[in-house]
Amino acid sequence: MSLIQTLTGNPAVRSAVNTSFHAWAKWRIGSLARSNPIEAQKVTLRHLVKKAAKTKFGQDHQFRSIRSAADFQAAVPIRTYEQFWDEYLKAVFPRAENLAWPGLIPFYALTSGTTQGATKYIPITQDMVRSNLIASRTMVAQHLASRPDSKLFKGRFFFLGGSTALEPISPGVMQGDLSGIAAREVTEALRPYTFPPLSLALETDWEKKLQAFAEGSIREPITLVSGVPSWLLILFERIFQMTGKSTLSEVWPTLEMVVHGGVKFEPYRSRFEAILGDPKKIRLQETYPCSEGFVAIEDTATPHLRLLYDHGIFYEFIPVDELGSTRPTRHWLGNVQPGINYAIVVSTCAGMWSHLIGDTVRFESVSPPLITFTGRTKYSLSAFGEHLISEEIELSLASVAESMGSTVGEWHVGPIFQGALGYHKYVIEFEKSPENLTQFRDSMDAELCRRNADYQAHRAEGVGIPAPEIIEVAPNTFRDWMKSMGKLGGQHKVPRMDGSGQLTEKLVKYLDENQRRVRSVGPG
Repeated sequence: MSLIQTLTGNPAVRSAVNTSFHAWAKWRIGSLARSNPIEAQKVTLRHLVKKAAKTKFGQDHQFRSIRSAADFQAAVPIRTYEQFWDEYLKAVFPRAENLAWPGLIPFYALTSGTTQGATKYIPITQDMVRSNLIASRTMVAQHLASRPDSKLFKGRFFFLGGSTALEPISPGVMQGDLSGIAAREVTEALRPYTFPPLSLALETDWEKKLQAFAEGSIREPITLVSGVPSWLLILFERIFQMTGKSTLSEVWPTLEMVVHGGVKFEPYRSRFEAILGDPKKIRLQETYPCSEGFVAIEDTATPHLRLLYDHGIFYEFIPVDELGSTRPTRHWLGNVQPGINYAIVVSTCAGMWSHLIGDTVRFESVSPPLITFTGRTKYSLSAFGEHLISEEIELSLASVAESMGSTVGEWHVGPIFQGALGYHKYVIEFEKSPENLTQFRDSMDAELCRRNADYQAHRAEGVGIPAPEIIEVAPNTFRDWMKSMGKLGGQHKVPRMDGSGQLTEKLVKYLDENQRRVRSVGPG
Protein backbone atom coordinates (compact mmCIF):
# COMPACT_ATOMS: atom_id res chain seq x y z
CA MET A 1 0.00 0.00 0.00
CA SER A 2 1.36 3.43 -1.01
CA LEU A 3 1.90 6.31 1.42
CA ILE A 4 -0.94 8.22 -0.29
CA GLN A 5 -3.33 5.30 0.15
CA THR A 6 -2.33 4.97 3.79
CA LEU A 7 -2.89 8.66 4.48
CA THR A 8 -6.24 8.86 2.68
CA GLY A 9 -7.51 5.95 4.74
CA ASN A 10 -7.39 8.28 7.74
CA PRO A 11 -10.78 10.04 8.31
CA ALA A 12 -9.00 13.19 9.47
CA VAL A 13 -7.03 13.36 6.24
CA ARG A 14 -10.17 12.86 4.15
CA SER A 15 -11.91 15.61 6.10
CA ALA A 16 -8.98 17.96 5.44
CA VAL A 17 -9.01 17.08 1.73
CA ASN A 18 -12.75 17.72 1.58
CA THR A 19 -12.22 21.14 3.18
CA SER A 20 -9.41 22.02 0.75
CA PHE A 21 -11.54 21.07 -2.26
CA HIS A 22 -14.34 23.30 -0.97
CA ALA A 23 -11.87 26.18 -0.88
CA TRP A 24 -10.66 25.39 -4.40
CA ALA A 25 -14.25 25.08 -5.63
CA LYS A 26 -15.07 28.52 -4.28
CA TRP A 27 -12.05 29.95 -6.11
CA ARG A 28 -12.83 28.10 -9.37
CA ILE A 29 -16.48 29.13 -9.54
CA GLY A 30 -15.59 32.69 -8.56
CA SER A 31 -12.93 32.78 -11.27
CA LEU A 32 -15.44 31.61 -13.88
CA ALA A 33 -17.97 34.20 -12.73
CA ARG A 34 -15.39 36.97 -13.19
CA SER A 35 -14.03 35.70 -16.52
CA ASN A 36 -15.09 36.83 -19.98
CA PRO A 37 -15.98 33.75 -22.07
CA ILE A 38 -15.22 35.51 -25.36
CA GLU A 39 -11.78 36.64 -24.19
CA ALA A 40 -11.15 33.15 -22.79
CA GLN A 41 -11.89 31.62 -26.19
CA LYS A 42 -9.51 34.10 -27.87
CA VAL A 43 -6.76 33.05 -25.46
CA THR A 44 -7.56 29.37 -26.02
CA LEU A 45 -7.32 29.70 -29.80
CA ARG A 46 -4.01 31.60 -29.61
CA HIS A 47 -2.56 28.95 -27.29
CA LEU A 48 -3.70 26.04 -29.47
CA VAL A 49 -2.39 27.58 -32.68
CA LYS A 50 0.94 28.57 -31.14
CA LYS A 51 1.56 25.14 -29.67
CA ALA A 52 0.77 23.32 -32.94
CA ALA A 53 2.52 25.77 -35.29
CA LYS A 54 5.46 23.44 -36.00
CA THR A 55 3.34 20.35 -36.69
CA LYS A 56 2.60 19.21 -40.22
CA PHE A 57 -0.98 20.45 -39.92
CA GLY A 58 0.17 23.79 -38.52
CA GLN A 59 2.64 24.30 -41.35
CA ASP A 60 0.08 23.25 -43.98
CA HIS A 61 -2.35 25.87 -42.63
CA GLN A 62 0.15 28.66 -41.87
CA PHE A 63 -0.53 28.75 -38.15
CA ARG A 64 2.32 31.23 -37.60
CA SER A 65 0.33 33.93 -39.41
CA ILE A 66 -2.94 33.42 -37.51
CA ARG A 67 -3.84 36.28 -35.16
CA SER A 68 -7.63 36.05 -34.78
CA ALA A 69 -10.65 33.80 -35.11
CA ALA A 70 -11.25 35.25 -38.59
CA ASP A 71 -7.67 34.39 -39.63
CA PHE A 72 -8.11 30.87 -38.30
CA GLN A 73 -11.41 30.34 -40.13
CA ALA A 74 -9.89 31.59 -43.36
CA ALA A 75 -6.91 29.24 -43.04
CA VAL A 76 -8.52 26.04 -41.71
CA PRO A 77 -11.50 24.47 -43.49
CA ILE A 78 -14.23 22.55 -41.70
CA ARG A 79 -13.51 18.82 -41.75
CA THR A 80 -15.48 15.74 -40.84
CA TYR A 81 -13.68 12.86 -39.15
CA GLU A 82 -13.59 10.99 -42.47
CA GLN A 83 -11.88 13.93 -44.16
CA PHE A 84 -9.30 14.30 -41.38
CA TRP A 85 -8.65 10.55 -41.50
CA ASP A 86 -8.20 10.49 -45.28
CA GLU A 87 -6.10 13.65 -45.52
CA TYR A 88 -3.88 13.24 -42.46
CA LEU A 89 -4.30 10.37 -40.03
CA LYS A 90 -4.72 7.37 -42.34
CA ALA A 91 -1.24 7.53 -43.85
CA VAL A 92 0.60 7.48 -40.51
CA PHE A 93 -1.79 5.62 -38.20
CA PRO A 94 -1.16 4.52 -35.51
CA ARG A 95 2.07 6.50 -35.05
CA ALA A 96 0.89 10.09 -35.44
CA GLU A 97 3.90 12.12 -34.32
CA ASN A 98 3.95 15.90 -34.74
CA LEU A 99 1.08 15.46 -37.17
CA ALA A 100 -1.56 17.82 -35.81
CA TRP A 101 -0.32 18.17 -32.23
CA PRO A 102 3.25 18.14 -30.86
CA GLY A 103 4.71 14.76 -29.96
CA LEU A 104 3.39 11.22 -30.34
CA ILE A 105 -0.33 10.56 -29.88
CA PRO A 106 -0.34 8.05 -26.97
CA PHE A 107 -4.02 7.03 -27.03
CA TYR A 108 -6.88 6.55 -29.46
CA ALA A 109 -10.44 6.47 -28.17
CA LEU A 110 -12.50 3.99 -30.17
CA THR A 111 -15.95 5.18 -31.05
CA SER A 112 -18.59 4.53 -33.69
CA GLY A 113 -20.54 6.77 -35.99
CA THR A 114 -18.56 6.85 -39.23
CA THR A 115 -19.84 5.70 -42.61
CA GLN A 116 -16.33 4.62 -43.59
CA GLY A 117 -16.03 1.67 -41.23
CA ALA A 118 -16.98 0.20 -37.91
CA THR A 119 -14.83 2.41 -35.73
CA LYS A 120 -13.37 5.91 -35.47
CA TYR A 121 -9.97 6.47 -33.88
CA ILE A 122 -10.09 9.74 -31.96
CA PRO A 123 -6.64 11.05 -30.90
CA ILE A 124 -6.24 11.54 -27.14
CA THR A 125 -3.18 13.44 -25.92
CA GLN A 126 -1.99 14.05 -22.37
CA ASP A 127 -3.21 17.62 -22.86
CA MET A 128 -6.67 16.25 -23.65
CA VAL A 129 -6.56 14.03 -20.56
CA ARG A 130 -5.86 17.17 -18.52
CA SER A 131 -8.62 19.05 -20.36
CA ASN A 132 -11.17 16.38 -19.44
CA LEU A 133 -9.92 16.43 -15.86
CA ILE A 134 -10.37 20.22 -15.66
CA ALA A 135 -13.93 19.84 -16.96
CA SER A 136 -14.70 17.11 -14.42
CA ARG A 137 -13.24 19.16 -11.58
CA THR A 138 -15.30 22.16 -12.69
CA MET A 139 -18.44 20.04 -12.46
CA VAL A 140 -17.46 18.95 -8.94
CA ALA A 141 -16.58 22.54 -8.00
CA GLN A 142 -20.02 23.69 -9.11
CA HIS A 143 -21.59 21.08 -6.84
CA LEU A 144 -19.39 21.96 -3.85
CA ALA A 145 -20.04 25.68 -4.30
CA SER A 146 -23.80 25.09 -4.27
CA ARG A 147 -23.63 22.76 -1.26
CA PRO A 148 -21.35 24.06 1.49
CA ASP A 149 -22.17 20.99 3.60
CA SER A 150 -21.10 18.55 0.85
CA LYS A 151 -18.91 15.63 1.93
CA LEU A 152 -17.99 14.37 -1.55
CA PHE A 153 -14.34 13.77 -0.71
CA LYS A 154 -15.11 11.88 2.46
CA GLY A 155 -16.24 8.97 0.28
CA ARG A 156 -15.59 7.53 -3.17
CA PHE A 157 -16.53 8.44 -6.75
CA PHE A 158 -17.95 5.44 -8.63
CA PHE A 159 -17.24 5.59 -12.39
CA LEU A 160 -19.16 2.98 -14.40
CA GLY A 161 -17.02 3.01 -17.52
CA GLY A 162 -15.26 0.83 -20.04
CA SER A 163 -12.32 -1.45 -19.44
CA THR A 164 -8.93 0.03 -18.65
CA ALA A 165 -7.36 -2.96 -20.44
CA LEU A 166 -6.16 -0.89 -23.40
CA GLU A 167 -4.77 -2.57 -26.51
CA PRO A 168 -1.15 -1.73 -27.46
CA ILE A 169 -1.05 -1.06 -31.20
CA SER A 170 2.45 0.45 -31.51
CA PRO A 171 5.30 1.23 -29.12
CA GLY A 172 3.94 3.91 -26.80
CA VAL A 173 0.50 3.88 -28.43
CA MET A 174 -2.70 2.24 -27.11
CA GLN A 175 -6.35 2.20 -28.07
CA GLY A 176 -9.55 1.53 -26.16
CA ASP A 177 -12.64 3.00 -24.55
CA LEU A 178 -12.42 6.71 -23.65
CA SER A 179 -13.70 6.11 -20.13
CA GLY A 180 -11.10 3.37 -19.76
CA ILE A 181 -8.35 5.77 -20.82
CA ALA A 182 -9.60 8.34 -18.32
CA ALA A 183 -9.74 5.78 -15.49
CA ARG A 184 -6.26 4.54 -16.31
CA GLU A 185 -4.86 8.07 -16.23
CA VAL A 186 -6.31 9.00 -12.81
CA THR A 187 -3.48 10.40 -10.70
CA GLU A 188 -2.16 8.45 -7.73
CA ALA A 189 -3.42 11.20 -5.42
CA LEU A 190 -7.01 10.83 -6.64
CA ARG A 191 -7.16 7.04 -6.96
CA PRO A 192 -8.03 6.43 -3.26
CA TYR A 193 -11.13 8.55 -3.85
CA THR A 194 -12.37 6.51 -6.81
CA PHE A 195 -14.07 3.17 -7.39
CA PRO A 196 -13.58 0.61 -8.91
CA PRO A 197 -9.94 -0.28 -8.25
CA LEU A 198 -7.82 -0.99 -11.33
CA SER A 199 -8.01 -4.75 -10.67
CA LEU A 200 -11.77 -4.60 -11.35
CA ALA A 201 -11.64 -1.88 -14.01
CA LEU A 202 -9.45 -4.11 -16.19
CA GLU A 203 -12.30 -6.61 -16.65
CA THR A 204 -13.57 -6.68 -20.25
CA ASP A 205 -16.57 -8.99 -19.75
CA TRP A 206 -19.54 -6.72 -18.97
CA GLU A 207 -21.51 -9.42 -17.14
CA LYS A 208 -18.61 -10.15 -14.80
CA LYS A 209 -17.77 -6.44 -14.52
CA LEU A 210 -21.26 -5.40 -13.44
CA GLN A 211 -21.49 -8.23 -10.92
CA ALA A 212 -18.12 -7.33 -9.42
CA PHE A 213 -18.97 -3.61 -9.39
CA ALA A 214 -22.29 -4.26 -7.68
CA GLU A 215 -20.75 -6.52 -5.04
CA GLY A 216 -17.83 -4.19 -4.36
CA SER A 217 -19.67 -0.87 -4.40
CA ILE A 218 -22.27 -1.73 -1.75
CA ARG A 219 -19.44 -1.97 0.77
CA GLU A 220 -18.07 1.48 -0.12
CA PRO A 221 -19.11 4.99 1.03
CA ILE A 222 -20.08 6.09 -2.49
CA THR A 223 -20.72 9.84 -2.75
CA LEU A 224 -20.89 10.15 -6.56
CA VAL A 225 -21.83 7.64 -9.25
CA SER A 226 -21.37 8.33 -12.95
CA GLY A 227 -22.22 6.57 -16.20
CA VAL A 228 -24.51 6.18 -19.21
CA PRO A 229 -28.16 6.10 -18.01
CA SER A 230 -29.01 2.68 -19.45
CA TRP A 231 -26.01 0.98 -17.86
CA LEU A 232 -26.59 2.76 -14.55
CA LEU A 233 -30.15 1.44 -14.40
CA ILE A 234 -28.96 -2.11 -14.97
CA LEU A 235 -26.35 -1.67 -12.24
CA PHE A 236 -28.90 -0.24 -9.83
CA GLU A 237 -31.39 -3.04 -10.48
CA ARG A 238 -28.71 -5.61 -9.78
CA ILE A 239 -27.74 -3.86 -6.55
CA PHE A 240 -31.39 -3.68 -5.45
CA GLN A 241 -31.79 -7.41 -6.06
CA MET A 242 -28.60 -8.10 -4.14
CA THR A 243 -29.42 -5.91 -1.14
CA GLY A 244 -33.20 -6.07 -1.01
CA LYS A 245 -33.31 -2.26 -1.01
CA SER A 246 -35.28 -0.11 -3.44
CA THR A 247 -33.64 3.34 -3.42
CA LEU A 248 -30.12 4.68 -3.91
CA SER A 249 -30.16 6.59 -0.63
CA GLU A 250 -30.77 3.27 1.17
CA VAL A 251 -27.90 1.57 -0.66
CA TRP A 252 -25.49 4.50 -0.28
CA PRO A 253 -26.49 6.89 2.53
CA THR A 254 -23.51 9.08 1.58
CA LEU A 255 -24.55 9.50 -2.09
CA GLU A 256 -24.83 13.12 -3.29
CA MET A 257 -24.62 13.03 -7.10
CA VAL A 258 -25.72 10.81 -9.98
CA VAL A 259 -23.83 12.02 -13.05
CA HIS A 260 -25.17 10.98 -16.44
CA GLY A 261 -24.38 11.73 -20.06
CA GLY A 262 -23.91 10.29 -23.53
CA VAL A 263 -27.60 10.00 -24.47
CA LYS A 264 -30.84 11.96 -24.17
CA PHE A 265 -31.90 11.72 -20.55
CA GLU A 266 -35.61 12.53 -20.75
CA PRO A 267 -36.75 8.93 -21.46
CA TYR A 268 -34.92 7.87 -18.28
CA ARG A 269 -35.69 10.77 -15.96
CA SER A 270 -38.84 9.38 -14.32
CA ARG A 271 -37.17 6.04 -13.58
CA PHE A 272 -34.15 7.73 -12.02
CA GLU A 273 -36.29 10.07 -9.94
CA ALA A 274 -38.29 7.08 -8.66
CA ILE A 275 -35.21 5.33 -7.25
CA LEU A 276 -33.24 8.27 -5.82
CA GLY A 277 -34.85 8.02 -2.41
CA ASP A 278 -34.07 11.53 -1.15
CA PRO A 279 -34.17 13.99 -4.07
CA LYS A 280 -33.14 16.87 -1.80
CA LYS A 281 -29.89 15.09 -0.97
CA ILE A 282 -29.08 13.38 -4.29
CA ARG A 283 -28.64 15.55 -7.39
CA LEU A 284 -29.05 14.38 -10.97
CA GLN A 285 -26.19 16.02 -12.90
CA GLU A 286 -26.14 16.03 -16.70
CA THR A 287 -22.89 16.24 -18.63
CA TYR A 288 -22.12 16.68 -22.32
CA PRO A 289 -18.93 14.78 -23.05
CA CYS A 290 -17.92 13.46 -26.44
CA SER A 291 -14.87 11.59 -27.66
CA GLU A 292 -13.35 14.79 -29.01
CA GLY A 293 -13.64 16.66 -25.71
CA PHE A 294 -15.77 17.59 -22.69
CA VAL A 295 -18.17 20.26 -23.95
CA ALA A 296 -20.58 21.25 -21.18
CA ILE A 297 -22.09 20.51 -17.78
CA GLU A 298 -25.59 21.05 -16.45
CA ASP A 299 -25.98 24.50 -14.91
CA THR A 300 -27.16 24.43 -11.29
CA ALA A 301 -29.39 27.50 -11.71
CA THR A 302 -31.08 26.63 -15.02
CA PRO A 303 -32.19 23.52 -16.93
CA HIS A 304 -29.54 24.20 -19.58
CA LEU A 305 -25.94 23.14 -20.17
CA ARG A 306 -23.09 25.52 -19.38
CA LEU A 307 -20.47 25.58 -22.11
CA LEU A 308 -16.92 24.98 -20.82
CA TYR A 309 -14.68 27.50 -22.55
CA ASP A 310 -11.29 27.60 -20.80
CA HIS A 311 -9.94 24.04 -20.92
CA GLY A 312 -8.25 23.69 -24.30
CA ILE A 313 -11.17 23.58 -26.77
CA PHE A 314 -12.04 26.31 -29.28
CA TYR A 315 -15.63 26.19 -30.52
CA GLU A 316 -17.23 27.18 -33.79
CA PHE A 317 -20.90 27.01 -34.74
CA ILE A 318 -22.49 26.56 -38.17
CA PRO A 319 -26.23 27.13 -38.77
CA VAL A 320 -27.66 23.69 -39.47
CA ASP A 321 -29.48 24.86 -42.58
CA GLU A 322 -26.10 25.87 -44.07
CA LEU A 323 -24.41 22.48 -43.62
CA GLY A 324 -24.93 21.60 -47.28
CA SER A 325 -23.30 24.83 -48.43
CA THR A 326 -19.77 24.89 -49.82
CA ARG A 327 -19.02 27.99 -47.71
CA PRO A 328 -21.19 27.85 -44.58
CA THR A 329 -21.16 30.78 -42.18
CA ARG A 330 -18.75 30.05 -39.32
CA HIS A 331 -19.61 31.64 -36.00
CA TRP A 332 -17.73 31.47 -32.73
CA LEU A 333 -18.59 32.51 -29.19
CA GLY A 334 -17.98 36.14 -30.13
CA ASN A 335 -20.87 36.30 -32.59
CA VAL A 336 -23.33 33.43 -32.00
CA GLN A 337 -27.01 34.23 -31.47
CA PRO A 338 -29.56 32.57 -29.17
CA GLY A 339 -32.35 30.51 -30.70
CA ILE A 340 -30.47 29.24 -33.76
CA ASN A 341 -29.81 25.55 -34.29
CA TYR A 342 -26.05 25.21 -34.81
CA ALA A 343 -23.81 22.30 -35.74
CA ILE A 344 -20.93 22.35 -33.29
CA VAL A 345 -17.31 22.37 -34.51
CA VAL A 346 -14.28 21.93 -32.25
CA SER A 347 -10.54 22.52 -32.37
CA THR A 348 -8.82 20.72 -29.53
CA CYS A 349 -5.60 20.13 -27.65
CA ALA A 350 -5.51 16.69 -29.28
CA GLY A 351 -5.07 18.11 -32.79
CA MET A 352 -8.64 17.86 -34.08
CA TRP A 353 -8.94 21.13 -36.03
CA SER A 354 -12.29 22.66 -37.07
CA HIS A 355 -13.77 19.23 -36.63
CA LEU A 356 -17.49 18.75 -37.25
CA ILE A 357 -18.42 16.36 -34.46
CA GLY A 358 -21.97 15.66 -35.65
CA ASP A 359 -23.90 17.26 -32.77
CA THR A 360 -26.28 20.21 -32.90
CA VAL A 361 -26.93 22.76 -30.14
CA ARG A 362 -28.98 25.87 -29.53
CA PHE A 363 -27.81 28.81 -27.41
CA GLU A 364 -30.26 29.80 -24.69
CA SER A 365 -27.92 32.52 -23.46
CA VAL A 366 -24.61 33.93 -24.67
CA SER A 367 -23.53 35.53 -21.39
CA PRO A 368 -23.16 33.15 -19.68
CA PRO A 369 -22.92 30.65 -22.56
CA LEU A 370 -25.82 28.25 -21.93
CA ILE A 371 -26.80 25.68 -24.55
CA THR A 372 -29.33 22.94 -25.19
CA PHE A 373 -28.30 19.78 -27.02
CA THR A 374 -30.74 19.49 -29.95
CA GLY A 375 -29.61 16.38 -31.80
CA ARG A 376 -27.32 15.08 -34.48
CA THR A 377 -26.43 16.32 -37.95
CA LYS A 378 -27.35 12.86 -39.23
CA TYR A 379 -30.05 10.41 -38.30
CA SER A 380 -28.94 8.50 -35.25
CA LEU A 381 -30.26 5.92 -32.81
CA SER A 382 -28.72 6.11 -29.36
CA ALA A 383 -31.49 5.65 -26.81
CA PHE A 384 -29.31 3.14 -24.94
CA GLY A 385 -25.83 4.47 -25.81
CA GLU A 386 -25.48 2.35 -28.98
CA HIS A 387 -24.79 5.29 -31.35
CA LEU A 388 -26.16 3.76 -34.56
CA ILE A 389 -26.40 6.06 -37.57
CA SER A 390 -28.74 5.65 -40.52
CA GLU A 391 -26.00 4.67 -42.96
CA GLU A 392 -24.95 1.72 -40.77
CA ILE A 393 -28.51 0.45 -40.61
CA GLU A 394 -29.12 1.01 -44.32
CA LEU A 395 -25.94 -0.80 -45.31
CA SER A 396 -26.71 -3.67 -42.92
CA LEU A 397 -30.26 -4.06 -44.23
CA ALA A 398 -29.06 -4.06 -47.82
CA SER A 399 -26.26 -6.55 -47.15
CA VAL A 400 -28.46 -9.03 -45.29
CA ALA A 401 -31.32 -8.72 -47.78
CA GLU A 402 -28.97 -9.42 -50.68
CA SER A 403 -27.48 -12.45 -48.94
CA MET A 404 -30.96 -13.89 -48.35
CA GLY A 405 -32.39 -13.08 -51.78
CA SER A 406 -34.84 -10.49 -50.49
CA THR A 407 -35.34 -6.78 -51.09
CA VAL A 408 -36.14 -4.08 -48.54
CA GLY A 409 -38.49 -1.29 -49.57
CA GLU A 410 -39.46 1.20 -46.86
CA TRP A 411 -38.46 0.83 -43.23
CA HIS A 412 -38.45 2.55 -39.85
CA VAL A 413 -36.72 1.86 -36.55
CA GLY A 414 -37.07 3.31 -33.08
CA PRO A 415 -36.47 2.38 -29.43
CA ILE A 416 -39.01 0.73 -27.19
CA PHE A 417 -38.37 1.56 -23.53
CA GLN A 418 -39.07 -1.41 -21.31
CA GLY A 419 -37.61 -2.09 -17.87
CA ALA A 420 -34.07 -0.89 -17.31
CA LEU A 421 -33.32 -0.87 -21.01
CA GLY A 422 -35.56 -1.82 -23.89
CA TYR A 423 -34.95 -2.79 -27.50
CA HIS A 424 -35.12 -1.65 -31.11
CA LYS A 425 -38.31 -2.16 -33.11
CA TYR A 426 -37.97 -2.34 -36.89
CA VAL A 427 -40.99 -1.99 -39.17
CA ILE A 428 -40.06 -3.18 -42.66
CA GLU A 429 -41.97 -3.25 -45.91
CA PHE A 430 -40.25 -5.78 -48.12
CA GLU A 431 -40.46 -5.72 -51.87
CA LYS A 432 -39.35 -9.36 -51.76
CA SER A 433 -39.72 -11.05 -48.40
CA PRO A 434 -37.06 -13.31 -46.86
CA GLU A 435 -38.21 -16.89 -46.23
CA ASN A 436 -37.03 -16.89 -42.63
CA LEU A 437 -37.66 -13.65 -40.73
CA THR A 438 -35.84 -14.87 -37.61
CA GLN A 439 -32.74 -15.60 -39.66
CA PHE A 440 -33.04 -12.13 -41.22
CA ARG A 441 -33.25 -10.53 -37.76
CA ASP A 442 -30.26 -12.48 -36.43
CA SER A 443 -28.14 -11.72 -39.50
CA MET A 444 -29.08 -8.06 -39.29
CA ASP A 445 -28.10 -7.99 -35.62
CA ALA A 446 -24.75 -9.64 -36.37
CA GLU A 447 -24.05 -7.21 -39.23
CA LEU A 448 -24.73 -4.19 -37.00
CA CYS A 449 -22.35 -5.62 -34.39
CA ARG A 450 -19.69 -5.93 -37.09
CA ARG A 451 -20.15 -2.36 -38.27
CA ASN A 452 -20.58 -0.59 -34.93
CA ALA A 453 -18.44 -1.25 -31.86
CA ASP A 454 -20.80 0.61 -29.50
CA TYR A 455 -23.80 -1.44 -30.65
CA GLN A 456 -21.81 -4.63 -30.18
CA ALA A 457 -20.89 -3.60 -26.63
CA HIS A 458 -24.51 -2.82 -25.78
CA ARG A 459 -25.62 -6.23 -27.02
CA ALA A 460 -23.58 -7.95 -24.28
CA GLU A 461 -25.34 -11.12 -23.18
CA GLY A 462 -27.26 -10.78 -19.95
CA VAL A 463 -26.70 -7.05 -19.46
CA GLY A 464 -27.30 -5.38 -22.81
CA ILE A 465 -30.23 -4.74 -25.10
CA PRO A 466 -31.76 -7.84 -26.71
CA ALA A 467 -31.76 -8.54 -30.42
CA PRO A 468 -34.29 -6.28 -32.17
CA GLU A 469 -37.92 -6.96 -32.97
CA ILE A 470 -38.86 -6.97 -36.64
CA ILE A 471 -42.39 -6.43 -37.92
CA GLU A 472 -43.06 -7.15 -41.58
CA VAL A 473 -45.92 -5.09 -42.97
CA ALA A 474 -48.14 -5.33 -46.04
CA PRO A 475 -47.30 -3.55 -49.30
CA ASN A 476 -48.06 0.20 -49.38
CA THR A 477 -48.25 0.40 -45.59
CA PHE A 478 -45.82 3.30 -45.33
CA ARG A 479 -47.49 5.16 -48.18
CA ASP A 480 -50.88 4.84 -46.48
CA TRP A 481 -49.40 5.82 -43.11
CA MET A 482 -47.84 8.95 -44.56
CA LYS A 483 -51.13 9.74 -46.26
CA SER A 484 -52.98 9.38 -42.96
CA MET A 485 -50.68 12.07 -41.51
CA GLY A 486 -51.13 14.38 -44.49
CA LYS A 487 -47.52 13.86 -45.54
CA LEU A 488 -47.80 11.96 -48.79
CA GLY A 489 -45.73 13.04 -51.79
CA GLY A 490 -43.75 16.22 -52.39
CA GLN A 491 -40.79 16.68 -50.06
CA HIS A 492 -42.19 14.34 -47.42
CA LYS A 493 -40.06 11.29 -46.73
CA VAL A 494 -40.67 8.25 -44.57
CA PRO A 495 -38.87 8.95 -41.27
CA ARG A 496 -36.28 6.19 -41.05
CA MET A 497 -35.21 6.62 -37.43
CA ASP A 498 -36.83 7.95 -34.30
CA GLY A 499 -34.52 8.48 -31.34
CA SER A 500 -37.34 9.21 -28.88
CA GLY A 501 -39.54 6.21 -29.71
CA GLN A 502 -42.67 8.40 -29.82
CA LEU A 503 -43.09 8.26 -33.59
CA THR A 504 -42.41 4.52 -33.53
CA GLU A 505 -45.27 4.06 -31.06
CA LYS A 506 -47.60 6.02 -33.37
CA LEU A 507 -46.60 3.86 -36.31
CA VAL A 508 -47.20 0.62 -34.36
CA LYS A 509 -50.61 1.92 -33.25
CA TYR A 510 -51.46 2.60 -36.91
CA LEU A 511 -50.40 -0.93 -37.87
CA ASP A 512 -52.63 -2.48 -35.22
CA GLU A 513 -55.63 -0.29 -35.95
CA ASN A 514 -55.40 -0.99 -39.68
CA GLN A 515 -54.30 -4.65 -39.50
CA ARG A 516 -51.17 -4.11 -41.57
CA ARG A 517 -48.90 -6.68 -39.89
CA VAL A 518 -47.87 -9.67 -41.99
CA ARG A 519 -45.59 -11.44 -39.49
CA SER A 520 -43.10 -10.55 -36.82
CA VAL A 521 -40.24 -11.89 -34.74
CA GLY A 522 -39.94 -10.52 -31.21
CA PRO A 523 -36.90 -9.19 -29.37
CA GLY A 524 -34.60 -11.91 -28.11
